[in-house]
Amino acid sequence: MQAVVMGAGSWGTTVAKVLVDAGTPTRIWARRPELADAINTTHENPDYLPGIALPAGLHAVSDEAQALDGADVVVLGVPSQSMRANLERWLPRLTDDMTYVSLSKGVETSTVLRMSEVIADVTGAGPERIAVLSGPNLAKEVAAGQPAATVIGCVDEERAVALQEAFSTSYFRVYTNTDVVGCELGGAVKNVIALACGMAAGQGFGQNTLATIITRGLAETMRLGVAAGADVRTLAGLAGIGDLVATCSSPLSRNRTFGYALGQGKTLDEAQAATNGQVAEGVKSCSSVRALAKLHGVDVPLTDAVDQVCHDGLTVPDAIAMLLGRPRKPEIR
Repeated sequence: MQAVVMGAGSWGTTVAKVLVDAGTPTRIWARRPELADAINTTHENPDYLPGIALPAGLHAVSDEAQALDGADVVVLGVPSQSMRANLERWLPRLTDDMTYVSLSKGVETSTVLRMSEVIADVTGAGPERIAVLSGPNLAKEVAAGQPAATVIGCVDEERAVALQEAFSTSYFRVYTNTDVVGCELGGAVKNVIALACGMAAGQGFGQNTLATIITRGLAETMRLGVAAGADVRTLAGLAGIGDLVATCSSPLSRNRTFGYALGQGKTLDEAQAATNGQVAEGVKSCSSVRALAKLHGVDVPLTDAVDQVCHDGLTVPDAIAMLLGRPRKPEIR
């Protein structure tokens, strides 16, 4: 099995390292030739994972045709909102026997499609050839070899098991799951909830507040997931609550860091600078998750508030007041 990771950001680079460590021949595509050269000469990604040694067997290229030539597994490590444009550009080099693995955690803004649906729409691949990887996987910790677990979601169990083998290392434990919808929505919504947690932390609130947001965020995720056809057990697992807790709690999370800056009163541009220019997927996905929830008739107050802060000029203090002022109701009904 020959794999290529399309995208040399922090998570794409980490996954490429995992694949090589698992014994899977892998190359990585970097958009900028100078970054590909740096990875090949220093065995390090100085822009996104400085100080992390990469395997000598990991080869980086900046030519798309060279990257995709002969690949059996195409791991898509580009941001969710640019997934379609990238796939359309690569389409002449994609073949009918490739397996696609999405690393992107978001919902397309223009269509409210999940990433697996975008992949199918552009490439024509059936669902059996499309997988997603999702779980509590902060790039820097996984790249450092700290123990972690993840989920490969694919409707084709046999293909999922083959991918499980390709991604498994002594420090990275991979589970399989046929519930692609749950895996994807868990990953998309948790980015939005992490923004909310960051905003609360930026306001100086403590663990009670953060635990409340995480728990009510899980309730939103489950309501939307079930309405969209997900298995609630997926959302109670690694791709759901596991990913939610990690992303909402860690200062390594780009979305939490972005939200923290907003909570401190910084502008969107200033918050972007706080993440060192890396994409905080939840900033754009909050609008598409909100639209998807509206499509399914699902109440998502935290997502509504985050979207209004990011895109409608609502202040963080006003968002908090709005949430606390909602009508009282039973917790479970």
